[in-house]
Amino acid sequence: MKRLLAAGVAALAVAAAAGWVLTAPKPLDETAVSGMTGDPEAGRLAFAAGGCASCHIAPDAEASDQPVLSGGQEFASEFGIFIAPNISPDEEHGIGGWTDLQFVNAVKEGVGPDGKHLYPAFPYSSYTRADVQDILDIEAYIRTLPASAEPNQPHQLAFPFSIRRSVGGWKLLFFSDDWVVDGDLTEEQQRGRYLVEGLGHCAECHTPRNALGALDTSQWLAGAPNPSGQGNIPNITPGALDWSAADISAYLESGFTPEFDSAGGDMAHVVENISQLPASDRDAIAAYLKAVPAVN
Repeated sequence: MKRLLAAGVAALAVAAAAGWVLTAPKPLDETAVSGMTGDPEAGRLAFAAGGCASCHIAPDAEASDQPVLSGGQEFASEFGIFIAPNISPDEEHGIGGWTDLQFVNAVKEGVGPDGKHLYPAFPYSSYTRADVQDILDIEAYIRTLPASAEPNQPHQLAFPFSIRRSVGGWKLLFFSDDWVVDGDLTEEQQRGRYLVEGLGHCAECHTPRNALGALDTSQWLAGAPNPSGQGNIPNITPGALDWSAADISAYLESGFTPEFDSAGGDMAHVVENISQLPASDRDAIAAYLKAVPAVN
């Protein structure tokens, strides 16, 4: 009995040690940004494509050409309430003291400057497909914006979701930089895929999730319950959205549907952001959406 107990304890210790190693954060090293610098003007457009201001301005803030990224917006989920952080250039409370590598690791790998996992409520599971140069450009643009000394607020999560190390297990299961829609795509469709699956992170709202909060890629862009609990976010695959590519592109510029309804709720912010991009990017998004597998 003593031998069995000892063996059991040893097995548990080995399993715990293996789990600790497997769930460790895996940041990129210095070579990821070596020799690279960000361009704030290019970053302005990448920042718009990423919708950064929509989540990181204060809850009562108005849209602005010089947004103050003080954070504080709350996002309810089945796991608790996530609160967007201050990502302004403030040295103490924002990203002002971060290095380029720390910023890239946060956006692409979901690893904070303290070396700990970030929760995937921040859509790094989409941003991981973004080019490092685009991320550095976004950082350079953010550094031109006003600083805010607003302190960050902790997330309001219940046990066991409050254990950050558990995010490492989630990443093992679900975190990948592979494209969801692959195959023989035109150059325009590839650009649209980059914007939809990567920087634009459209699937984070338009795709249903499994019990652990990961996107169900078998139902890619097929619609999902609204996190607010009010209604559903629509299916935007060809199985439900019968707009032409020109209709989609026009909607992303003006916010008006072919029936002259207007975008509302969070989608109004998306249109506000995407309308700043070149027409070729909106056309590319439309071309991609016409090419994704239909889900009825």
